[in-house]
Amino acid sequence: QVQLVESGGGLVQAGGSLRLSCAASGRTFSSYAMGWFRQAPGKEREFVAAISRSGDSTSYADSVKGRFTIARSNAKNTVNLQMNSLKPDDTAVYYCAADLDTRFRVVITSSSEYNYWGQGTQVTVSS
Repeated sequence: QVQLVESGGGLVQAGGSLRLSCAASGRTFSSYAMGWFRQAPGKEREFVAAISRSGDSTSYADSVKGRFTIARSNAKNTVNLQMNSLKPDDTAVYYCAADLDTRFRVVITSSSEYNYWGQGTQVTVSS
C-alpha cells in the first residue's frame, strides 16, 4: 500500500505559476504509475496529467498541454506538477493518484484504474 500527500496549492493570479508536489510513502514508488486529476465545484473529477513508472512516458489533457509538466523522482518518491500560465478555469482541488502496475512505460489516464489517492490540494486562480 502507498500513502500520498499533496502540497503546493494556493491562490495565484491568472498567468502565474504553481508547482504541486506529491510525496509517496509505503511500497516501492517505482512500482506505481502516477497521475494528477482535478475536480472543480459542481464538476466531475477530470484527468490532468500522467506519467509512467519509468518516467519516460507522459500524457496530458488537451486543456493543459503546453502549460503543465509532470515529472517524477523515483529516488525521492515524489511526483510534481509544474503549472504555468494558469487560468481561472484551472481552479480546482488537485489530486495525486497511484496505480500499482507491472507495465513499465504505460501511462494511465482513467481515474478508475488508480488504486490510491491523496487528500487533494486546492488551487485557486483569480482573474
